Amino acid sequence: MDSTLISQGLDLMLYGMGTVFTFLTLLVGVTTLMSKVVNKLVIEQPEMAVSTMAAAPVQIAVEPRIAKVIQAAIDQHRSKR
Repeated sequence: MDSTLISQGLDLMLYGMGTVFTFLTLLVGVTTLMSKVVNKLVIEQPEMAVSTMAAAPVQIAVEPRIAKVIQAAIDQHRSKR
């Protein structure tokens, strides 16, 4: 009786591990295939150099009234601590 129970347990374990291994192998294969397809479909755009982006910060003009309101909100938030 015990040998059949152990045998059934081993069969179930091997079936489960085989299923997981097969699923993960298929998942890696499909993901790799999708990655290759997407890389062929996407047109590469020229990348901007990081140094040019850092050298030219964007200046946004803020009305003095809006700046005072923002500063008051920041001060109020900091005083709550």
